[in-house]
Amino acid sequence: MPDTMNYKHLHYFWTVAHEGSIAKASEKLHITPQTISGQLSLLEQRIGNALFDKVGRGLQLTETGRLVLHYADEIFELGRELSDVLRGVPAVGPSEFIVGAASALPKTIVYKIIEPALHLPHDISLTSREGAVDTMLADLAIHKVDMVLSDTPVTNAISVKAYNHLLGESGLSCFAAARLAKTCRNNFPQSLHNTPVLLPTPQYAIRQLIDGWLHENDIHPVVFGQFDDSALMKSFGQAGTGIFFMSSTIEEEICSNFNVRVIGRIDEIKQKYYAISAERKVKHPAVAAICDSARSALFSY
Repeated sequence: MPDTMNYKHLHYFWTVAHEGSIAKASEKLHITPQTISGQLSLLEQRIGNALFDKVGRGLQLTETGRLVLHYADEIFELGRELSDVLRGVPAVGPSEFIVGAASALPKTIVYKIIEPALHLPHDISLTSREGAVDTMLADLAIHKVDMVLSDTPVTNAISVKAYNHLLGESGLSCFAAARLAKTCRNNFPQSLHNTPVLLPTPQYAIRQLIDGWLHENDIHPVVFGQFDDSALMKSFGQAGTGIFFMSSTIEEEICSNFNVRVIGRIDEIKQKYYAISAERKVKHPAVAAICDSARSALFSY
């Protein structure tokens, strides 16, 4: 066997072995099956042994193939770890720290969670992205983001290798502009019946919790609007179009920034906040700072 190996050929082999067929590997790698077949043939020539046997329409690893796969797994796992380490330790200049946040999370909460990372001994160059959680997790899987903030934990249903780090939880508070708040403060929460409310869209976990709480308490408000963007929802609330629900952790900031009032609190609903990373044990210094600070300060009231 030659002293040198083409790692592109090895990566094609590794993908085929894990996907189970050349066709599936072709879809994942976005290259033609013919190209993959040709590269596999070159790798087998270099090794001097077949890597796969054809079994029906599928492929089965040979004994040599299983041995090569074992080493390939270690090689590419080490490559991922190296990428993680190097992302947090640049040779020159500030360390890039890329955070993806679910768009339904209050911006004030996102800022408070991220802010401790900006006070690390070495400089941080922050990039903040926002969008659907599935999109953020896909970026996490290919190391385009270092951390995802969400109120929903990643589950086995999502084919992404990621780990949940619970930051804390908070009850909800109900907010409204002064005139609407005055009429709804008495007899809360029954005062919400037939009252206009502003809610996150049904795709978000907090919406499901709110809907369940309303149903359990036999409260039927008028849904005036549904929003993907929490900031837009607060702006509508500020204009007096309806009541909206936000984390009790940021009551003071919401009242001050949007000139609204608290009309009541819902302790039965607990909104949880997660930092999701590609690491089971957090090593990135910025992610570690965020987890430690959130658990000890932000959600400790």
